Amino acid sequence: MQTLPIKIADSTLRDGEQQAGLFFSHKTKYKLAHLIAQTKVNYINITPWVCDQDLELAKVLVSEGFANRLSADTLIGKQFIDLAQKCGIKQIVLFKGLSDRLLWLRDPQIRRRAEFQGKTIDDHIPLKIIEQIRQNAIDLIVENLRYATEQGLKVDFAIEDASRADFHFLVQCLRSFRPYIQHCLLCDTVGVLNPEKSYIWINDLIQSVPGVSLGVHYHNDLGMALENTLQSLQAGATLVSGTFGGIGERAGNVALEDVLNGLRIRFGIEVAGINYDAIASVTDYMEQRGIRRAAPYSKQAQSHESGIHVNSLLVDPKSYAVFPHNAIEILFGKGSGASNFRYLFEKQLHNPQPKEKYDHMRSVIKSLAIKQERYFTAEEVVELWKSGIFN
Repeated sequence: MQTLPIKIADSTLRDGEQQAGLFFSHKTKYKLAHLIAQTKVNYINITPWVCDQDLELAKVLVSEGFANRLSADTLIGKQFIDLAQKCGIKQIVLFKGLSDRLLWLRDPQIRRRAEFQGKTIDDHIPLKIIEQIRQNAIDLIVENLRYATEQGLKVDFAIEDASRADFHFLVQCLRSFRPYIQHCLLCDTVGVLNPEKSYIWINDLIQSVPGVSLGVHYHNDLGMALENTLQSLQAGATLVSGTFGGIGERAGNVALEDVLNGLRIRFGIEVAGINYDAIASVTDYMEQRGIRRAAPYSKQAQSHESGIHVNSLLVDPKSYAVFPHNAIEILFGKGSGASNFRYLFEKQLHNPQPKEKYDHMRSVIKSLAIKQERYFTAEEVVELWKSGIFN
């Protein structure tokens, strides 16, 4: 049996829980963290900035000796970097979307310019403006990477929507980030890659930026996350990020048990350090609790709960949805933002509310979701609104 010296990053407790309609209680997350740790994956990703419950979980796990195995997925911003460090976590994954589509939606300078309000990257944007938002992103990221490393943190950087980013811009980013990071994690955020393209893409990036360590984090919207991941490993990727059970946004992430067992059974390759006997304990625990991924192309896979994603969908339906003719369903939970309520009231109910009302609704639902350990449908939110709970 050949041994492959790659690293495995588990995102079940982070990206996995972002699956619309899924809620992990503190007890469930704690149990899963311990079961996942027994598999000897290299990293267990968590998000201490999401809510007090996740912050407490991070502190508890660090106190139990998980500090070197935990990795905090961290928003760009020194306050988020500081929070991870205060928990005792030694490694973070900073992330930002670097496709022109997502850069356009999130550049603060662009958002303030009246002539660009309501426009998407498809609206014939001048090249000099695109070059500006690209450079703005590099400058901001390098500033945060430098800050994080100065605090003594080990850093990976995840490029959200990398599979839709300009290739030459990606090369520029990799060269700029390389001095500060262990790995650059390339995300196929909306699952548009195919196996042949995955191999060529990873190979070309490695050839263009020698010495860079690439990881992959692939979504399963078109049902090809596993084959895309295996081809990327063949091309030279050295880290795989995924979830047990393949849970996650829309149709989920690549399932780590599929990657690990697929390499072992199909190719006679074992990943160094993995305890294969412990994998079934994780997947059995999830199955017993009905924790399953949504099938590709299904209605469930077109649901969105993450506030970051819904905020982008408000302006650009192509930002986080690859099926143009499918209706998007918005759910509400602890990961929702004010944008979820804005989408509901403006796009679906055609009854706009003041911005401060959306902020208040988000706070109320977040508190209810954590207290009741559940999510809420749009119909339930409307009933709560009619009942006066948001007043």
